[in-house]
Amino acid sequence: MSTYLAQISLLVNDYDEAIEYYQNKLNFVLVEDNKLTEEKRWVVMKPSDQSQCSLLLAKAVGNQKDQIGNQSGGRVFLFLHTDDFDRDYNAMMNRGVKFVRDPQIQPYGKVGVFADLYGNLWDLIEPAK
Repeated sequence: MSTYLAQISLLVNDYDEAIEYYQNKLNFVLVEDNKLTEEKRWVVMKPSDQSQCSLLLAKAVGNQKDQIGNQSGGRVFLFLHTDDFDRDYNAMMNRGVKFVRDPQIQPYGKVGVFADLYGNLWDLIEPAK
């Protein structure tokens, strides 16, 4: 039996602002955007066409709104791997992505921490070879 992590649900305040951010700031690909009800959409994005794991952008309702940007209790929540840290770091900086920790070399690779539009923390990582 083969299993893998396919999708992660990410709480957002607004579908369109989240799509715009992930497309224009992080260069993600919009995979699906289907209207389910007047308020709910099925919005799937991923870092590239080759990526197996994707984000399901979920518009927060009710008490969920309190968790937008803090789904991991303030810890790094998502890990974006790259084959060229400097290229992607510089491109993201030029597009206005806010890095909250400077790049460092760690035993597992080169890493920098950035916050998305809602404050979720991400690692941008070029894994060690």
